Amino acid sequence: MKKIAVYGFGRIGRQFLRISLDRNLFVPAAVADVKDVKTLSALFSVDTNYGRWRGAVSTNEQGFVLDEREIPYVNSVDGIPNWGELGVELVVDCSGRATRREGAQSHLDRGAKYVLVSAPSKTLDDCDAVLLKGINLDNFDPQKHYIVSMGSCTTNALAAPIKIIKEAFGIEYGLFSTVHSYTNSQSLTDQPMPDRRDSWAAAENIIPSSSGAAKALKFIWSDLKVTGKAYRVPTRTGSIAELNLITTKACSAEEVNEAFRKAAKGELIGVMDVLEDEWTSARIVGDTHSSLMDMKLTVKQEGLLSVASWYDNEWGFSNRLAEVAAYIAERI
Repeated sequence: MKKIAVYGFGRIGRQFLRISLDRNLFVPAAVADVKDVKTLSALFSVDTNYGRWRGAVSTNEQGFVLDEREIPYVNSVDGIPNWGELGVELVVDCSGRATRREGAQSHLDRGAKYVLVSAPSKTLDDCDAVLLKGINLDNFDPQKHYIVSMGSCTTNALAAPIKIIKEAFGIEYGLFSTVHSYTNSQSLTDQPMPDRRDSWAAAENIIPSSSGAAKALKFIWSDLKVTGKAYRVPTRTGSIAELNLITTKACSAEEVNEAFRKAAKGELIGVMDVLEDEWTSARIVGDTHSSLMDMKLTVKQEGLLSVASWYDNEWGFSNRLAEVAAYIAERI
């Protein structure tokens, strides 16, 4: 497997590293960030959402020591590391600053061969492909796809049910609303923010927001007529997306649920699962799936179909990110 580096050690970067080590997918060749290594190691060791990491965590002059495995740390406050000198071939950018092509290209300019972006690219021109496990990852072409976007957690949560419904019943058009946990882009207390709605305290308000998932989904299915919006709510992780569709073919709620059950045991195993009982968001915190379809919330009214996809917006997405990184590294 080719050498992988993590650029950006925030919420997703830290969960990405936990998963890659816990599942023995790979050991990154380097981690880069702008903060001091001791603080970052402490944040990795104990996470508010997911508890203590299972192993020993310390630091030395080179970087992290995780269960006696040394992972070099590169402070990138002065710019992107020289990946060529480090022998890194794939950079997983978790900084949130590679959504434009120039941001991702900067890694290639510094010697990396490929970049996996853990966020939705602004436009299709800002990446070479949007590839999701279980959806279209088999389309990866190492001769063409040097900058790959993974979309967002919501993109992945919606792509699974859209794929199944589109293939089985067709989709004329639709609208989704995601009820999403607050994130670091919001404010802890009331203060002016670039997006006015984000100016109010994240843990005390329901805050309407935009979603980049609709655009990312159209990068996968150009003919898809689905758009949507988001609401940020006072939970630390765990989200749900409601997808309302007009289907091409007539279908019942039970037929749709049966299609979900079949996919969860077959083509989307590990990516989609189904929930047969009544649950709240606490049930899905720490769940590794991109999408957990709530069978009780599938509703059909005349020509309108409504389904609901739960997802841990941090842990589920980070699992897919680690799997896609391993997939690409084995093929380049």
